[in-house]
Order: sequence, then C-alpha cells, then structure tokens
Amino acid sequence: MTQSVSSQLSSWFQRGPTRKKTAASSSKARTAVATNISSPFDVKFNMTAQQTDPETRAVAVFCGSSTGKSPAFINAAKSLGKAIAESKRGLVYGGGSAGIMGAVSGAVLEAGGDVTGVTPFAMVAAGGEIDQSKGIHKPHIQVKEKGREKVSRIVVNSMHERKAEMAKRSCGFIGLPGGYGTFEEVLEVICWSQVGIHSKPVILLNVRNFYDPLRELIRNGIREGFILEKNEKLVRFIDGPADHAEHETFDWGKAAMDALDEWQGVPASHFYNWHLRKDGKTEEDVMGAS
Repeated sequence: MTQSVSSQLSSWFQRGPTRKKTAASSSKARTAVATNISSPFDVKFNMTAQQTDPETRAVAVFCGSSTGKSPAFINAAKSLGKAIAESKRGLVYGGGSAGIMGAVSGAVLEAGGDVTGVTPFAMVAAGGEIDQSKGIHKPHIQVKEKGREKVSRIVVNSMHERKAEMAKRSCGFIGLPGGYGTFEEVLEVICWSQVGIHSKPVILLNVRNFYDPLRELIRNGIREGFILEKNEKLVRFIDGPADHAEHETFDWGKAAMDALDEWQGVPASHFYNWHLRKDGKTEEDVMGAS
C-alpha cells in the first residue's frame, strides 16, 4: 500500500473529534481504489470518503447507576454536567435518572443543555437498571419521565447497540466512577481507538483516585509487552487535587472540557478497513464492525 493511500484510509477509518470546516472543504469528497487492504481475502473495493457528515460536539458519558459512598462522586457528576451544557455540548448517556447517571444528566438539563439517553429495551421494560449498592430496581428509565421531558430517548435492542449508538452521536467519551458496565464501556472505546475504528478522546475523571488501578493495569500491560507504550495516551486521567477533601468542590467539569479541547490523540497503529464486510460490500457506518 502506498503511503498516500495509507494516509487516506487512516483518515477514513477513524472518526475523531470534529473540527471546524470551511464550506469548500465540507462538501469535498475523495475517492481512492485499493486492492490489498482486505488481505488475505483479496477483495477489491472502491471507497468514497464523503466529508459531509453533520458535525457533533456532544459528549458520551459513562458512569454508574448508583451513587457510590462518597459525596465527591455525585459532586463531580454535577460539575461535569454543568460544564457540558455551558460549553454548548450535548450529553449522550445511558438514559437513567438514578445514581451518577441521574446527577450528570440532571445537571445538564438544569443548565439548559441537551440530553440524549440511549437504553436497551429490556431495561426500559424492567423499569431501569439495578442499583448495585442496594440490589433493587428503581423506575428511573421511563420514556416520559416527569421532570425529564426534554430528554431525547433512544431505545435499542442490546447493550452492544447502546454503546455503538452512543459512539455515533458523540465526539468523545468521559468516564465517571462506576461498576462493571462502566469499566467495560471505557475499555471498549479505548480498544476501538487502538484498532482504528475511531480516534476520539477518552477521558477519565479520577475522583478519589478511583481509576488508579486501571491506570496501573494499562502500565502493567505495557511492561509485560501486551500494549504499545504510545497507546497509554489513548486515555487521559484527570487526577484532581492531591487532597481528597478537595475533590468534593473541585471543578471536574472544567478540567474535563479543557482536556477534551486539548486532546491530540495517538496515530493509529492498525490500518483495518472497518467499512468492508465479508460479502465484499462496504458500509458507511464503521460502528457496524465494532
């Protein structure tokens, strides 16, 4: 593959934070032909990269449906929600109104921002996700929930569709503390960056050093030869003050928005064609391969 084709493919396969475009550049399309990217299947394909997709400044937030034991977690969520709205960004999240989910979405709404909730149908039918700290269901995922009429609701069929839909609608990801679901969401979007499905920012708010074990796990993966050293930068940790007592009042939202604006990303180390399907056809939406 020539360097020019490789560079074009890299730009096609990664959907990163959108940048301001001129009218001329936004309507321009590029076409290239490659025959060896599908090796070992030897499938020929033509790709036209359209530069007309609507831009989004919305941010996907992954977080728990429980509150956690420290007030710092809820305060960080409220700080983030307020900052998202004030920066004229929309929130895309899991759709619940309890726990940290409820705090961040409520703060966006209170500040006049836009909120989109994406929820699997099974959770809607059950009345919401389980509060893991109490082991009970709460009716906090409702299509027409009082006080949350301005939330745009999207109901999908599966947990995987939920993540893919959130990714499509956002320019980056921010993780607040949460449980297994939050861990899985964060790690999957980091993986998508590594393999070139997108190149979007992944930012973790390390409230009370909650994500220190994950950072050490990544570094251990580098030491043991499973992760490239440069790929540590596929995720950024926001640590906050050294004194945990200040975490309840720290402006996590501003720190997150600053990190989002300053994101530079990491050059892809893989050049897969995520538009290509096994029947030789192509799809515009790379998330279908996620």
